[in-house]
Amino acid sequence: RQETIPGRTGKKKTEGGMQLSKTIGYFCGVNFIINVIVGSGIFISPSGVLEFSCLNAGVALIIWAACGALSLVGGLCYAELGTSIVSSGGEYSYIKRGLGSFMACLLLWVHAIFILPAGSSIIALTFSEYASQPFYPDCTAPDLVKKIVAVVVILCVAVLNSLSIRYSLHLQNVFTLLKLLALGIISIVGLVFIAQGNIRNLKMTFSGEIPTISEIGKAFYHGLWAYGGWNTLNYVEEEVKNTSKNVPRCIITAVPLVIVFYLLVNISYMAVLTPKEMVSSAAVAVTWANKTIGPFSWIIPLSVAISTFGSINGSMFLQARLNYAASKEGHLPAILSMLHINYLTPAPAIIFSSILSIIFIIPSNLSLLMIYSGFASWLMVGLTCISLIVLRFREPNLHRPYKVSKHFDSVHHVKISASFFLVLSPIIQEPEVEYIYGVLLMLSGFIFYIPFVHFKLKFRIFDRITSYIQLLMEVSPPDSTSESKTH
Repeated sequence: RQETIPGRTGKKKTEGGMQLSKTIGYFCGVNFIINVIVGSGIFISPSGVLEFSCLNAGVALIIWAACGALSLVGGLCYAELGTSIVSSGGEYSYIKRGLGSFMACLLLWVHAIFILPAGSSIIALTFSEYASQPFYPDCTAPDLVKKIVAVVVILCVAVLNSLSIRYSLHLQNVFTLLKLLALGIISIVGLVFIAQGNIRNLKMTFSGEIPTISEIGKAFYHGLWAYGGWNTLNYVEEEVKNTSKNVPRCIITAVPLVIVFYLLVNISYMAVLTPKEMVSSAAVAVTWANKTIGPFSWIIPLSVAISTFGSINGSMFLQARLNYAASKEGHLPAILSMLHINYLTPAPAIIFSSILSIIFIIPSNLSLLMIYSGFASWLMVGLTCISLIVLRFREPNLHRPYKVSKHFDSVHHVKISASFFLVLSPIIQEPEVEYIYGVLLMLSGFIFYIPFVHFKLKFRIFDRITSYIQLLMEVSPPDSTSESKTH
C-alpha cells in the first residue's frame, strides 16, 4: 500500500520508507537542461573567451561553436551510460561501475566538495554582480555587498529546495522561459543592429592575433563553463519518465538549441561592442544594453539576475542528488542520504552543499574558480567516457537502449581526447601553481577514502552526531527500493 503525501514533490511515502517516483517528462527534462546550462556563463564568459582568443573575434566564435559541439558529444556519450545504468549521481555512478570504487570515490571528493560548490558560488557571485549594479550606477558595487547578496541567494535556494521539490521544478520551467526570452531580446536587437548597417566591428572579425595552445585551452575553459549542465539529467535519472527515450531526446533537443542562442548572442555582443570594450567589461550584457536599448537597459540586469537565480536553483538540486547517491553507497556520511520525513526532500545534502558553496564565495575570483572547476571537471568527463569504453568490453551484454556509436562512430574517443587536452594543455604550456593545488585537492581524497571507505573505520561519536542531526532535522533513511537500477 502506498500513501501519497499531498503537496509534496513527486516522492511517495510507503510503509517501508520513502521512494523516488518518476516526475520528469520530455518537456520538463528539456527545460531542466536549458535552465542549468543558461546561467552566468553567457553573461560573463564572452569576455574571458575573447581575452584568451587574443581579441580575435573570429577565433572566439569558432571556440564557442566548438564548445557547443563538444557538449553535444558529451551529452550523447552520457545518454548511452544513463540509459544503461539508471542511477542518480551522474559521473560518480558510471565511474564506480566502470573503473571501480576507489576512482569513483576520489573523483567524487573533488566533484562534490569542490567542482559543484565552486560552480554554484560563481553563479551566485554573478547574480550579485547584476542584481547590485542598478544600485551603483556610477561605480562598481563593493565586494562585501556582492558577497552578502550571493550568500543570501544561496540560503534562499537551499530553503526552497528543502521545503518542496515540486515548487523547485515548477520554478525551473518558469525560469527557462524567462532565460530564452532574455537571450531572444539580445539576439534580435543584435540582428537589427547589423541589418541597419552597423557592421564595423564584424568586419575585423579575424584581424587579431592567433592564440597559443595554452590560451586556446583557457578560452575553452571559459566557453565550456557556459555550456556546463548538458549532463543534468544524468543526476536525476531515477525521476525521469521513460528514461531510455527521454534522456537522449532531451539532450539532442536542448543542447543544439542553446548552441544557436549562444552564437547569436555572441554575434550581437561583437556587433555592438569592440573587443576591448568586451574584455574590460565586468558585466558584458549590461554594457551591451547601455549602448543599444538605453532607458530600457535595466531589463538586462533583471533578466540576468533571474537567469542566474534559476541556475543556482538547478545547481543546488544536482549537488544534493550527487551527495544523496554517494551517501547511499557509503562514500559520504550517512546523514546525507536521509530525507525529511514531512517534506521528503534531501535536506541534509542540500544544507551541506549550500555551506560548501558559501565557503567558495570568500575568494570571489571568478576566473580562478573557473580554472579550478574546469580542470577537475574535464578530468572527470574524460574518465567517464573511458568508463563507457570499458563497460562495452567488460559487459557486452549490458542492455543499452541507446548507443552513441549508432550515430557517430568514434565520438567517445573525440570526447576523451578533448577532455585530456583541456586538462593537460594549460599545464604543459604554462605550468602554474594553481594546477598543482588542483591535483593536490584531488589527491586529498586519499585521506578520506583509505580509513573511512576501504577500511570502513567508524567512531561511535559519528553515530551519535548522525542521530542528533537526524532528530534535529527530522530526517529518515530512504526506502531500500529506491536504490539504483540497471537494465
